[in-house]
Amino acid sequence: MPADKELKEELAKKAGGRKKVDSPQRPISGMPMQEPDAGYPIVRLLRADEIECRVSTINEKGLSLLLFKDARVDQRILDETFTPFGWRRTHQSIDGKLYCTVEAWDSAKGQWVAKQDVGTESYSEKEKGQASDSFKRACFNWGVGRELYTAPFIWIPAGLVKIERKDSRFFTKDRFRVQAIAYNARREISALSIVNGRGQIVYSLKEKPALAGITEMQMAALEKEMERTGVTMAAVLERYGIGELGQMTPEIFTKALKGLRKTKDREAA
Repeated sequence: MPADKELKEELAKKAGGRKKVDSPQRPISGMPMQEPDAGYPIVRLLRADEIECRVSTINEKGLSLLLFKDARVDQRILDETFTPFGWRRTHQSIDGKLYCTVEAWDSAKGQWVAKQDVGTESYSEKEKGQASDSFKRACFNWGVGRELYTAPFIWIPAGLVKIERKDSRFFTKDRFRVQAIAYNARREISALSIVNGRGQIVYSLKEKPALAGITEMQMAALEKEMERTGVTMAAVLERYGIGELGQMTPEIFTKALKGLRKTKDREAA
């Protein structure tokens, strides 16, 4: 074989090899591809109209409420988060208890990711109650409505609710709903307003005003002085009676920086 022909074939082989390396990976049949830089979906927080109130305890002095969600809310949020075709549920009976498994499609790994939980019986429809409860509990594992675990103790005094008594049992015909709700950066309930059927506010948790915090430039100045002096951030926060950096106001920053600048270098100390 002539040398020039051999050279052309060798170059063609190398070109073909580079083409295979540079070509994008083909998805497995029937499985959607996820962009390499795409992040995982985040389950959103519950809206006020998606939260229901249930009487927990009741006596002559008042009653307490629990916040909960129903299965339709779970289904809607799963549809929004993963699309209607991106999640599925199955039920299994294990040792006489009904379990629910909720799976979501992970495009990056090319597989279904499952989270499972067990349900409890309801007083009315035993089988349907277990199926619904196990599904809602499995959705909690996916983060749907998990913020409800951070709800405060909700007590409504007798003066704001009509409490009736029959024999030794207390009850009320009043109905309650969440009028407004707010969350902090940790996805915890920070403000809550509950009204009765007449629209009267019967419970209110007011959100604490957010503190100003400090800028990146101010933080850099603090870090420079802490490095010079050897003073830790924990010591600075403790000195000014705050629990975290986000609570540091501009006034506290000015005092902290001034104090650090008066402190000797760690070598000199």
